[in-house]
Amino acid sequence: MPDQSAPQQPHGRAYEQLLEKVRYDGAYPTREKAEEAVRLVLSGLGRQLTGDERVELAARLPLEAARILTQQIPDPQPLTGFAFVHDLATRNGTSPATTRWDVGSVFHVIAAHAGPALLTRILRQLPSGYALLFGRAELTPAA
Repeated sequence: MPDQSAPQQPHGRAYEQLLEKVRYDGAYPTREKAEEAVRLVLSGLGRQLTGDERVELAARLPLEAARILTQQIPDPQPLTGFAFVHDLATRNGTSPATTRWDVGSVFHVIAAHAGPALLTRILRQLPSGYALLFGRAELTPAA
Protein backbone atom coordinates (compact mmCIF):
# COMPACT_ATOMS: atom_id res chain seq x y z
CA MET A 1 0.00 0.00 0.00
CA PRO A 2 1.49 3.39 -0.98
CA ASP A 3 2.43 5.89 1.69
CA GLN A 4 -0.36 8.50 1.61
CA SER A 5 1.74 11.04 3.51
CA ALA A 6 4.52 11.13 0.89
CA PRO A 7 4.51 14.34 -1.17
CA GLN A 8 3.31 13.83 -4.72
CA GLN A 9 5.47 14.95 -7.63
CA PRO A 10 3.62 17.72 -9.48
CA HIS A 11 5.27 16.74 -12.78
CA GLY A 12 6.15 13.52 -14.50
CA ARG A 13 9.72 12.34 -14.83
CA ALA A 14 9.90 13.09 -18.56
CA TYR A 15 8.85 16.70 -17.98
CA GLU A 16 11.40 17.07 -15.19
CA GLN A 17 14.08 15.81 -17.57
CA LEU A 18 12.97 18.32 -20.21
CA LEU A 19 13.20 21.12 -17.63
CA GLU A 20 16.67 20.00 -16.55
CA LYS A 21 17.83 19.90 -20.17
CA VAL A 22 16.51 23.44 -20.75
CA ARG A 23 18.09 24.56 -17.48
CA TYR A 24 21.46 23.12 -18.46
CA ASP A 25 21.41 24.25 -22.12
CA GLY A 26 20.12 27.72 -21.24
CA ALA A 27 22.38 28.12 -18.19
CA TYR A 28 19.40 29.06 -16.02
CA PRO A 29 20.24 29.46 -12.31
CA THR A 30 17.18 27.51 -11.13
CA ARG A 31 14.71 24.93 -12.35
CA GLU A 32 11.95 27.49 -11.80
CA LYS A 33 13.58 29.92 -14.26
CA ALA A 34 13.86 27.13 -16.82
CA GLU A 35 10.19 26.25 -16.29
CA GLU A 36 9.16 29.89 -16.79
CA ALA A 37 11.00 29.85 -20.12
CA VAL A 38 9.40 26.55 -21.15
CA ARG A 39 5.90 27.77 -20.31
CA LEU A 40 6.39 31.10 -22.11
CA VAL A 41 7.88 29.62 -25.25
CA LEU A 42 5.58 26.59 -25.58
CA SER A 43 2.53 28.80 -25.04
CA GLY A 44 3.77 31.07 -27.80
CA LEU A 45 4.48 28.17 -30.12
CA GLY A 46 1.01 26.81 -29.40
CA ARG A 47 -0.43 30.06 -30.75
CA GLN A 48 1.55 29.64 -33.98
CA LEU A 49 1.50 25.94 -34.81
CA THR A 50 -1.52 24.18 -36.32
CA GLY A 51 -2.57 20.95 -37.98
CA ASP A 52 -0.83 17.61 -38.02
CA GLU A 53 2.49 19.14 -36.99
CA ARG A 54 0.95 20.50 -33.80
CA VAL A 55 -0.63 17.14 -32.98
CA GLU A 56 2.52 15.17 -33.76
CA LEU A 57 4.77 17.49 -31.76
CA ALA A 58 2.43 17.29 -28.78
CA ALA A 59 2.53 13.49 -28.99
CA ARG A 60 6.34 13.55 -28.79
CA LEU A 61 6.56 15.90 -25.82
CA PRO A 62 6.13 15.00 -22.15
CA LEU A 63 2.46 15.28 -21.14
CA GLU A 64 2.88 18.53 -19.18
CA ALA A 65 4.71 20.20 -22.08
CA ALA A 66 2.12 18.94 -24.55
CA ARG A 67 -0.65 20.47 -22.42
CA ILE A 68 1.08 23.87 -22.41
CA LEU A 69 1.41 23.72 -26.20
CA THR A 70 -2.12 22.55 -26.95
CA GLN A 71 -4.02 24.72 -24.46
CA GLN A 72 -3.36 27.69 -26.72
CA ILE A 73 -5.70 28.69 -29.52
CA PRO A 74 -3.71 29.24 -32.73
CA ASP A 75 -3.61 32.83 -33.96
CA PRO A 76 -5.34 33.33 -37.31
CA GLN A 77 -2.35 35.35 -38.52
CA PRO A 78 0.95 33.61 -37.66
CA LEU A 79 3.89 35.77 -36.61
CA THR A 80 7.32 35.78 -38.21
CA GLY A 81 10.14 34.54 -36.01
CA PHE A 82 11.17 38.14 -35.24
CA ALA A 83 7.60 39.15 -34.35
CA PHE A 84 7.22 35.95 -32.27
CA VAL A 85 10.16 36.93 -30.05
CA HIS A 86 8.90 40.49 -29.67
CA ASP A 87 5.37 39.29 -28.87
CA LEU A 88 6.70 36.99 -26.13
CA ALA A 89 8.92 39.77 -24.76
CA THR A 90 5.93 42.09 -24.54
CA ARG A 91 3.73 39.45 -22.90
CA ASN A 92 6.44 38.58 -20.37
CA GLY A 93 7.74 42.10 -19.74
CA THR A 94 11.32 41.15 -20.62
CA SER A 95 13.80 42.42 -23.16
CA PRO A 96 13.83 40.96 -26.67
CA ALA A 97 17.41 39.76 -26.05
CA THR A 98 16.41 37.82 -22.93
CA THR A 99 13.36 36.42 -24.70
CA ARG A 100 15.46 35.41 -27.71
CA TRP A 101 17.71 33.46 -25.32
CA ASP A 102 14.67 31.76 -23.77
CA VAL A 103 13.26 30.85 -27.18
CA GLY A 104 16.56 29.41 -28.40
CA SER A 105 17.10 27.43 -25.20
CA VAL A 106 13.62 25.89 -25.29
CA PHE A 107 13.48 25.35 -29.06
CA HIS A 108 16.81 23.50 -28.94
CA VAL A 109 15.32 20.93 -26.56
CA ILE A 110 11.98 20.81 -28.40
CA ALA A 111 13.82 20.15 -31.68
CA ALA A 112 15.43 17.07 -30.13
CA HIS A 113 11.99 15.77 -29.14
CA ALA A 114 10.55 16.53 -32.57
CA GLY A 115 13.31 14.92 -34.60
CA PRO A 116 14.64 16.23 -37.92
CA ALA A 117 11.74 15.21 -40.17
CA LEU A 118 8.99 16.71 -38.00
CA LEU A 119 11.06 19.83 -37.34
CA THR A 120 11.44 20.35 -41.09
CA ARG A 121 7.66 20.06 -41.52
CA ILE A 122 7.09 22.50 -38.65
CA LEU A 123 9.49 25.00 -40.19
CA ARG A 124 7.75 24.72 -43.56
CA GLN A 125 4.45 25.58 -41.88
CA LEU A 126 5.69 28.57 -39.89
CA PRO A 127 6.56 31.98 -41.40
CA SER A 128 10.17 33.00 -41.95
CA GLY A 129 12.55 33.41 -39.04
CA TYR A 130 11.82 30.28 -37.02
CA ALA A 131 14.59 28.11 -38.45
CA LEU A 132 17.23 30.33 -36.87
CA LEU A 133 15.37 30.20 -33.55
CA PHE A 134 15.57 26.40 -33.73
CA GLY A 135 19.28 26.59 -34.54
CA ARG A 136 18.92 25.74 -38.23
CA ALA A 137 19.68 27.60 -41.41
CA GLU A 138 16.64 29.36 -42.84
CA LEU A 139 14.79 27.22 -45.38
CA THR A 140 14.41 28.74 -48.82
CA PRO A 141 12.18 27.49 -51.63
CA ALA A 142 13.93 25.80 -54.55
CA ALA A 143 14.24 27.97 -57.66
